[in-house]
Amino acid sequence: MRIVDVRETTIPIGSPIKNAFIDFSKMNCSMTAVITDFVRDGKNVIGYGFHSNGRYAQSGLMQERFNPRLREADPHSLLNDAGDNLDPGRIWQAMMKNEKPGGHGERCVAVGAIDMAVWDATAKIAGKPLFRLLAETHQRRADPKVFIYSAGGYYQQGKGVKELRAEMCCFLDAGYRVVKMKIGNSTEEDKPRIEGVLEELDGKAKLAVDANGKLDRKKALDYAKFLEPYNLYWFEEPGDPLDFDLQKAVAEAYPHPLATGENLFSHQDVRNLLRYGGMRKDKDWLQFDPSLAYGLTEYLRILDVVREEGWDPSRCVPHGGHQLALNTAAGMGLGGNEVYPGLFQPFGGFPDSVKVEDSWMTMPELPGIGFEGKASLIGLMHAWL
Repeated sequence: MRIVDVRETTIPIGSPIKNAFIDFSKMNCSMTAVITDFVRDGKNVIGYGFHSNGRYAQSGLMQERFNPRLREADPHSLLNDAGDNLDPGRIWQAMMKNEKPGGHGERCVAVGAIDMAVWDATAKIAGKPLFRLLAETHQRRADPKVFIYSAGGYYQQGKGVKELRAEMCCFLDAGYRVVKMKIGNSTEEDKPRIEGVLEELDGKAKLAVDANGKLDRKKALDYAKFLEPYNLYWFEEPGDPLDFDLQKAVAEAYPHPLATGENLFSHQDVRNLLRYGGMRKDKDWLQFDPSLAYGLTEYLRILDVVREEGWDPSRCVPHGGHQLALNTAAGMGLGGNEVYPGLFQPFGGFPDSVKVEDSWMTMPELPGIGFEGKASLIGLMHAWL
């Protein structure tokens, strides 16, 4: 068997919403397909992938560097030792040939999208859901039940406290018991927003807030003091993701849980965060996103670092709201996953048959990542190819 072709296209996912740092009106993403000559049910197995929201399409990098390397590689060098399936690790190494260490830039996003498609194809060839393949490979017990929380609460023109409360009410009605909203423009603007949401939740759900790395040191510490009385589920990404000293200062000043990591893209950066960022392994949360951080292949190395630094993988709750992270959570014992109800569609969320109960969902037994269970997403994928 072999990889027949690797393809990429750009899909717009623009939306008139903002966080404290960027707006999403012109956002897009790369969708990829890894086509194999392995036939199941009369059709060639195809793995699909894409990257999370917040980063732009990676067409140039894929077309100029990464896809050509896979096409040019010896097909047998991309297979496992038995020759009966793909080897995601070997494929990752082929993509990264002649790439210098460090300077991750946007290449981590390009590689991550392709790597997602590789894992989807690998699990489909094995005839197993990815979460079960991961668990078996790492000698773990797969747990199809995954904790999920709903992310939203974006800034948007014409969206006041009333509209924000209505959005959070919808999350409650949909079965979520942890919800997240955006903050960071100013404490004056955010105070009525936070208090309005807490009133709407009325103890039926917990609230997390996300500043998206907007705050400098002084403002981050001011926000920490401002947020402390609310006893929130977590305070996410107060400052620049690589300013570990700022993160440490906030951790020293803020007694409640912090969360960060979605904008760290390698196991080396993760090691630095855990060593120098003041993160507290008994209360804080780690949000590394496998689709942005060179893919699941690198994410498994990230989990090795998490363990080496004395953390439990159950403190990891990936960013992104996609099914790759859901499978990783179920297969590798993570603490859960983010979901964006109604946003960044059709890429976010989970298969159509899934129901949310008290912020938990159960993974369906679909081969691969499970895209075929989400009609709008697999329809887009099939229409493209």
